[in-house]
Amino acid sequence: MKSIASAPGKIILFGEHFVIYGIKAVLCSTDKRIIATSQFVDERIVRIRSSLGESEIGIESLDNLENVQQKFMRPFFHIAKKILMENSTKQGIEIAIESEIPAGVGLGSSSAACVAVTASVNGLFHKLSEKEVVKLAIEAERTIFEQNSGADSSISTFGGLASYDLKDGFQRIPSRNDLSFIISNSSQVHNTQDVVRQVRQFKEKNEDLFNRLCKEEMDIVDNAITSLKENDLNKLGSLMSRNHELLKQIGVSTEKIDVLINEAKKTAYGAKITGAGGGGCIIALVDNSNTKNTFDNLRKISDSFITKIDYNGLQHT
Repeated sequence: MKSIASAPGKIILFGEHFVIYGIKAVLCSTDKRIIATSQFVDERIVRIRSSLGESEIGIESLDNLENVQQKFMRPFFHIAKKILMENSTKQGIEIAIESEIPAGVGLGSSSAACVAVTASVNGLFHKLSEKEVVKLAIEAERTIFEQNSGADSSISTFGGLASYDLKDGFQRIPSRNDLSFIISNSSQVHNTQDVVRQVRQFKEKNEDLFNRLCKEEMDIVDNAITSLKENDLNKLGSLMSRNHELLKQIGVSTEKIDVLINEAKKTAYGAKITGAGGGGCIIALVDNSNTKNTFDNLRKISDSFITKIDYNGLQHT
């Protein structure tokens, strides 16, 4: 018996970094997915296979996840441990993870993997509700990043568009825009926690400026949500480009990212960093009129691909 589940990645449209300081962020799921396939094995082990590596642990050793050398694997072992304990099975489990999403570049691959693995492993026993999947996926992610907000796992599970802030948490946006984006990877390695720390230091040294930037970001996000509801691509693209200028001011852009942004803006409606910055990816808003030209230009200088908003969220077969 095999249990297969898939979950979409995500991009942040507005509000990264500022969300930590109470401003609303807007994000959406994408049509690039993580697929997890689980099956029972006779050995008393949990085995995980992925393109990033393989690892296995005896079921009796699952209480000591700190011993897992490949840190990114810990959430998956946590999920397996929880589900095996709840179902009192004597069999082991093998989990295979396949990805359409580049890892480590701010596109939600780790959250999508946690969501897909949670649904896949549980499917060997019974089907969880979406809320139950989100709860366990977030718990698993926090085994390596305690401050995880849960927004990425939520958008991966439910799909579509959503906002997130510290006060109200995850809120779905009811619009169903048929938006297309070109994602270009700067191929610059970055550490999200390091970049977050740098922004905090910028804030502490420039309190008045940072407060003004927060107010401007709030205005951008409010207008962006209105533009999404009106499907106004010109306004939405302009707001994305404005948002990128704020991200430049707080120091999270790079020379390579700015080259990509400037190239994208020649033909796209707008472009910005998505995620922490300091490397990672940019997104450019396009439609049928400018997708080809924008994509052709960007792929000459970086790994690029086209994506659309996913409204299906978690799928379990």
